[in-house]
Amino acid sequence: MIKLFVGLGNPGPEYEDTRHNAGFWWIDALARDWKLHLAPERSYHGLAARTNVGGQTVWLLEPQTFMNLSGKSVAALARFFKIAPEEILVVHDELDVVPGQAKLKFGGSHAGHNGLRDIHAQLGTGDYWRLRVGIGHPGVKSEVVNWVLKKPLREQREAIDDAIVRSLRAVPTLLAGDITAAMQQIHTHKPPRPKPPRQENAPAEKPPG
Repeated sequence: MIKLFVGLGNPGPEYEDTRHNAGFWWIDALARDWKLHLAPERSYHGLAARTNVGGQTVWLLEPQTFMNLSGKSVAALARFFKIAPEEILVVHDELDVVPGQAKLKFGGSHAGHNGLRDIHAQLGTGDYWRLRVGIGHPGVKSEVVNWVLKKPLREQREAIDDAIVRSLRAVPTLLAGDITAAMQQIHTHKPPRPKPPRQENAPAEKPPG
């Protein structure tokens, strides 16, 4: 059973709507669903809330350490409350998944994600759950940093929000420990709406200059 839901992001208004904060968006949405208020918890270096589900305490956490020190926050709360790595779900932005999709997986490498890299280091293992919220890839590796720290286009944000809503419906299944059913719920998605066909007689764009 998942006892700790962690959303990754960067604190501060300048980062609030950037792609790297998709994990925060997910936790904010879950907190709204559960009518919880995330409050600063200095001991755990983050915003946190807790509730009781079926007699079990469940935590929500948004590390406020900046992305590359996320593990400091996660490990502090997990160690204090004796939450095992396999009882943790980390929600984060994922370049290799398109907006509108989310993927649930257990374990594996951090794949260069700075938040996961620090969680790996602080927990001493990669054996925790991840929910990878798709933000898409800019297509060029050198553009990745710029991409994750920018706001998505409106239609991309809407697609990401759709994926968040859909994956939140799987939370009761996750809490019940039925991971297979949760994966089916999360991974089933509607195909994107087709774009209108381009007009044949549309004037060609003139090259700049």
